[in-house]
Amino acid sequence: QVQLVESGGGLVQAGGSLRLSCAASGLQFTSQSMAWFRQAPGKEREFVGISWSSGSTLYANSVKGRFTISRDNAKNTVYLQMNSLKPEDTAVYYCTAGRVTRPWTKDDYNYWGQGTQVTVSS
Repeated sequence: QVQLVESGGGLVQAGGSLRLSCAASGLQFTSQSMAWFRQAPGKEREFVGISWSSGSTLYANSVKGRFTISRDNAKNTVYLQMNSLKPEDTAVYYCTAGRVTRPWTKDDYNYWGQGTQVTVSS
């Protein structure tokens, strides 16, 4: 019943911007922490950032200062604004939700979207 649907991925040149969206349904959105992970070719899935249920945010060092997570509880949607994109940001980006203690640990999340591809060209 729970569904997370990402959108907004695509192709962009280095230095450009994209905004990803994740629309959630079938869960109590306001009680959930919403996070973004990404997985690049040949790499393990890695933590990008989280919006806690309180609205506070935490980011991986690799994206801090460039990416911003926000949430709209009225729309059950979380966003990932990505600026100053680099080729190393190329990955499939996943939206995930859960009652989280360890935001960098994927096992702490209960629900996952199917991902959206972001490709940054040089």
